Amino acid sequence: MGMSGGVDSSVSAALLERAGADVTGVFIKVWQPDWIECNWQEERRDAMRVAAHLNIPFITLDLEKEYKEGVIDYMIAEYKAGRTPNPDVMCNREVKFGAFWRFAKNNGANYIATGHYARIANGLLAGVDTNKDQSYFLWTLNQNDLPHVLFPVGGMTKPEVRKLAVRFKLPTAAKKDSQGLCFIGKVDIKDFLSHYIQAKKGNVLNENGEVIGTHPGALFFTIGERHGFDVPKKSPHDQPYFVIEKDVEQNTLTVSNKSENQRLPGAQKIVRIRNVNWTTGAVPEFSPDDTNFQLQARSRYREPLQNIRITAVNISETTLEFEKPQDTLSPGQSLVIYRGDECLGGGVIEG
Repeated sequence: MGMSGGVDSSVSAALLERAGADVTGVFIKVWQPDWIECNWQEERRDAMRVAAHLNIPFITLDLEKEYKEGVIDYMIAEYKAGRTPNPDVMCNREVKFGAFWRFAKNNGANYIATGHYARIANGLLAGVDTNKDQSYFLWTLNQNDLPHVLFPVGGMTKPEVRKLAVRFKLPTAAKKDSQGLCFIGKVDIKDFLSHYIQAKKGNVLNENGEVIGTHPGALFFTIGERHGFDVPKKSPHDQPYFVIEKDVEQNTLTVSNKSENQRLPGAQKIVRIRNVNWTTGAVPEFSPDDTNFQLQARSRYREPLQNIRITAVNISETTLEFEKPQDTLSPGQSLVIYRGDECLGGGVIEG
């Protein structure tokens, strides 16, 4: 049982123990930069307290190397290339359901479990709690992964999990949820990247190519972003500006206001994704001539699902069409595809 020191994994461990499983709590220690205030000892201490309360074995698994290479190095390289990566997706693939599972299997485990809000039933399903559903970050799981993965709290709401934590008298019952970069915690991503990417100040342009402001580095921004750059001649009554294009070579951002229908210029219906994975093991049935939008997708966590259809599939990429134009599709981000509450899989958005 992957135990992070949070309430979700604590309740998950308690549920498994009460169901009669032979549970071993595992705290995964990952790489952290020396300039970030270190809190992993505190998190491990909370996880240890829960394990002691449940009277289950507890071990610490050092995956610093795997995390640094598979998540942090990947994230930095993607930003350097002008893309916007999703480190939480890679953390799940490379660390939690990769290196952690290999360790567990080599030490006699039949399953690994985490506190994710998702479900498994002939495939991957969204969590019951729509406010906490984390299936978006799990689209890389496949038919080799799902048979040995358990999500004990995926069929519950967060308030229900909190009540169980109190009923089980867990030491983490009143602990607040953590937020931020997977494992590292709450950290400003631009500040984090500035330690590893040498960026320089550049110009903010309007749609006519006129300079209207400045930014600290085009690499740090993503399409649809509205904060972090400076447009000094804007009055309090002006509409907010959003990034609609970035030129990494010229180090410029182009910004615009939303139209009356609340869309940005350059909104598009067609999207191509690479590194595609289908959690069911097969491409959903589709016909290029079928104009029905029977699937849904989101390109950002907690973004409302949008109707979509598959139009073409080949070895290197899959092409899809949204029913309505989208203005926040960013190269490098994950596009995750659903059919109802079933997470069918996803891929990485192409430029």
